[in-house]
Amino acid sequence: MTDPTPSSAPPTTAEAPRRAWLDASGAARIHPVARRAFEQALDDGWADPRRLSTEGRRARALLDGARESLAGAVGARTEEVHVAPSHTAALHAAVLGVAAGRRRAGTRAVVSAVERAAVLHAGEHAGLDVERVPVHRTGAVDTEAFAAALDDGPTALAALQHANGEVGTLQPTGAAHAATTARGVPLIVDAGASAGHVDVGAAWDVLALDPRDWGSVPGAGVLVVRRGVRWRPVAPEDEDRFFPGGPSVLAAFAAAASLEAVLADRAEEDRRRRALVDLVRTCVAAEVPDVEVVGDPDDRLPHVVTFSCLYVDGEALVTELDRAGFAVGSGSACTSSSLEPSHVLAAMGVLTHGNVRIGLDRETTRDDVERFLAVLPGAVARVRSFLGAQAL
Repeated sequence: MTDPTPSSAPPTTAEAPRRAWLDASGAARIHPVARRAFEQALDDGWADPRRLSTEGRRARALLDGARESLAGAVGARTEEVHVAPSHTAALHAAVLGVAAGRRRAGTRAVVSAVERAAVLHAGEHAGLDVERVPVHRTGAVDTEAFAAALDDGPTALAALQHANGEVGTLQPTGAAHAATTARGVPLIVDAGASAGHVDVGAAWDVLALDPRDWGSVPGAGVLVVRRGVRWRPVAPEDEDRFFPGGPSVLAAFAAAASLEAVLADRAEEDRRRRALVDLVRTCVAAEVPDVEVVGDPDDRLPHVVTFSCLYVDGEALVTELDRAGFAVGSGSACTSSSLEPSHVLAAMGVLTHGNVRIGLDRETTRDDVERFLAVLPGAVARVRSFLGAQAL
């Protein structure tokens, strides 16, 4: 496969190599199919899909087609698919809606210690006693502890991500779903980091997807609720009982079209990106002193790799790499304004500072990765030297 070069990138010259976007975990560059679908929807789906006019019916047809396509991709019924304003909104609705619907069943939520903050905060907001189940050093939840936690008291819901977007480790959702099903507890699975990259399977009762992660436009999240899951709206009911105000037809259509596109060449992209991730894991461990590559080395997402450097501040290293032309993420803080260490890394028992997260999308080339690996040791050394000088 020939590595594509984004048409929007500036011309590459010996004096000014193109910037490399290596922060695609959660925000991949816009897929060409998503862009074309969005532009088509601007012409055909701009009207309110609730209207009975020709224009409204045309928008409704686009929305219904998007939901049907998304349902087919995850093995669900069309009526089970709901388009949210964002992935965070989908996760909030998943937790709050199930908690409200199962108020009499229990006041506890059993979750892994490495769930997204959106899930943890929604559980607390719903008034649930959120029990965080520990994970192994790879980031995978302890399945025996997860099952045991379900028996600690009346439980409203359980939540387990399909894969951790911070370190790439896949979670044992099959074992977790078997345990929750045996106890009559619905399992919410956050597949925001894995949908479009790996098969999310059928081990879930409520599923949340993030179209931005597979390269769609902002403005849509996907929530899938299996028939039979007890649900209660937590906001005043509108025409759409899940997300008052209704979905963005444009974003929904782009999400569905781009998901079909990425699934069509997923196997090829999987091989290409796993090879690049393996290259990063090997070279970082060999060429950067005092570094720990975290996450499961085998049972993982194909495009995410994370490592932590001793004696390095994560934000300082991200800034230094950005100056060198490489956009990367860091698990050391959720935002640049936060100084809190990553709860994911802390739960895993690995280094929480000096962390770099690499996310590769379909436009990432081998040259991008090799150039990054060439400058990384020097960048780490400069940050260590600077911080050491400050400490004197």
